Amino acid sequence: QARTAASSHAMSQADAPVFVHDAQQYAPEGIIRPPAPSYARDLVGYGQRPPHPRWPGDARLAVQFVINYEEGSENCVLDGDGQSEHLLSEIVGVAPYKGVRHANMESLYEYGSRAGFWRLHRLFTERDMPCTVYACALALQRNPEAGAAMVEAGWEVATHGYRWWDYQNVDEATERDHIQKAVEVQKGVTGTRPVGIYQGKPGPNTLRLVAEEGGFLYNSDSYADDLPYWNLSFGRPLLIIPYTLDCNDMRFAQSLEGERFFTYLKDAFDVLYAEGATAPKMMSIGLHCRIVGRPGRALGLAKFLDYVKSHQQVWVCRRDAICDHWYKHHKPATAKL
Repeated sequence: QARTAASSHAMSQADAPVFVHDAQQYAPEGIIRPPAPSYARDLVGYGQRPPHPRWPGDARLAVQFVINYEEGSENCVLDGDGQSEHLLSEIVGVAPYKGVRHANMESLYEYGSRAGFWRLHRLFTERDMPCTVYACALALQRNPEAGAAMVEAGWEVATHGYRWWDYQNVDEATERDHIQKAVEVQKGVTGTRPVGIYQGKPGPNTLRLVAEEGGFLYNSDSYADDLPYWNLSFGRPLLIIPYTLDCNDMRFAQSLEGERFFTYLKDAFDVLYAEGATAPKMMSIGLHCRIVGRPGRALGLAKFLDYVKSHQQVWVCRRDAICDHWYKHHKPATAKL
C-alpha cells in the first residue's frame, strides 16, 4: 500500500512515510526488478525498460509547450507583500526591495502581459500549434482579454496557483485557500475549472492539498521522468506529468539572443526523437511571456516550432491530452480510477 510522502514540519526523517508510486511496480515481461529499499523518495522509477506510451498516430515523441502566465501575480507591495519581486527578469542578481515598490521590476513583468503574451499567441496560432498555459489566477483575473484569447485559441489553461509565490514556508491553511481561489478565479475568467496544476514553487504540503481538492486529474510539480507516472499516495490515483526546467527559457533569461535556446531545444528533440524509434518519450518546453516573448529571443522559439513541424510522427499536444491518453491506456495496476 503506497503511503504519502507529505509530512508536517515536525515529522522527523525516520518517521516520514514511504512514497511508492506505481512505476516501481512496473515490470516488463522477462524482467526481474530487485526490490528497492524503503525511502521517502523514488529513485527507481520505470528502470531500464520504461513502458511504451503508445502515443496517438504511432508518434515517436509527444511534444508539449507550456506558456507560463505569471505577470500580475508576482510579489508586489501593492498586493500586501512585504517585498518586491526579484526572480526571473532581465536584472542580474537583483535583491528584493523590502516594503517598497520596484519600478523597473514591475515594468519588466508588465511587458510580459502587455506585449510578450501576444507575440507568443501569434507564434502558436499562426502555426496552428496547441499549447498549455500555466496561469496564475490573480494574473489571469487582471487581464481577462488574455484569458479569453487562450480559450479562443483552443489552449488548455492549467493553474499555476493563485500567486506566483514560493510555498515552501507558507502555512497549510493559506496554501489550501490559494488553491481553492485559483480554481474559482479561473472558472470565472475562462468558464471552466483547471484539471491540471503546477504550483511551480511547491512546499511540503502541496501535493497532498492538490489531491485533497479532488478536482485535479494531474499535477506537474515534478521533473523526475520523461514519461507520466502515477502517484498512489493519497487514496485516489493522481497522475504526475513531469515538467521541465532545462528546456525552459528561464535558463536563457540573460542571453542576448535566441540561438542558444533553439540549439538546446533542437538537441533535446533530436535525442528523444531518435530514442522514440523504440522507446517513445515526452518533451516539455517551458516559456515565459516576459522572457521568450522579447523579440530577440522569440526568433529562436519560432525556429524551433518550425523545426518540430518539419518532422513526421510527432504529437504536438496539450498536457490535458497527455493526461487523457494516460488515463485511457495506462491505468495504474494497483488502484482503481
